[in-house]
Amino acid sequence: MQNPRWQGIFPAITTKFHADESIDAAGTAKHIDFQIRNGIHGLVTCGSLGEASTLSLEEKLQVAKIALEAADGRIPVLANVSETSTREALRYIDGANKLGVAGFMVMPSVIYVADAREAMLNVRTMAKAAAKPIMVYNNPVAYRVDLKPEHMVELADCEEIVAIKESTDNIRRITDLRNVLGDRYQLFLGVDDLAYEGLALGCDGLLAGVGCAFPRETVALYDLMKAGQWAEALKLYQWMTPMLHLDVSTKLVQNLKLIDLLVGVGTEHMRRPRLPLVGEERAFIENIVKKALATRPAKYQSVA
Repeated sequence: MQNPRWQGIFPAITTKFHADESIDAAGTAKHIDFQIRNGIHGLVTCGSLGEASTLSLEEKLQVAKIALEAADGRIPVLANVSETSTREALRYIDGANKLGVAGFMVMPSVIYVADAREAMLNVRTMAKAAAKPIMVYNNPVAYRVDLKPEHMVELADCEEIVAIKESTDNIRRITDLRNVLGDRYQLFLGVDDLAYEGLALGCDGLLAGVGCAFPRETVALYDLMKAGQWAEALKLYQWMTPMLHLDVSTKLVQNLKLIDLLVGVGTEHMRRPRLPLVGEERAFIENIVKKALATRPAKYQSVA
């Protein structure tokens, strides 16, 4: 199997809803097109930010289809696999493969805290069923399952696994992975407010959250870092950082959908039990975004 060597900015897109909580296909497609026109290199559907836990398997396939049609071959579309059993994961992979996704981002285990043996077998099983390029999503902070560098060494013989989304919140992990595995896997940083640090340590890309509302700015950060323009990149990163902190929260969906609304690139509709922010929480986000928009660097501004 040919390794696509994914790199660049891959937003974990939000799923757009109507006020009645039904999927807003047109709104989702419009937001995807906005991000592609502003330079993103790929995208992932129905991750944590995409409210996967509130979607049925069939709805996740619907979102993947929307994304594929909106992308229209311009960038790779990856489907996130976050089913709670291997059996359901394989059913979802089969459906997404039939739609024609470019690959998958797979979560080693969701809800159940699997040990390394269980998690690695689950990843292998999904990868073999997919028969397409796979990015392993490692997030021990949120899901309490940690595939460490030594585990990724064990998985290195599985040719479908080509990339890692690393979200340990421990930036040392990037260097540890490179030291042990070299360039065997493409490394994506999955923590928004460690983007500069991750790229400085040699990450191949970012799985972006706030980048959904500020795609061109996020792509510019990546381009500047890859060009070694560290000082210019740092200024841009420092401007973004107060917003990037909002991705690292149990309320990341509420935070980032409010950003979408304030920036004018989406609505705030979400599925319950999540509710829009109110009071001090809402005012806190509004103040951060207001300041960011007032000081937004025109040179890198996303085009509506």
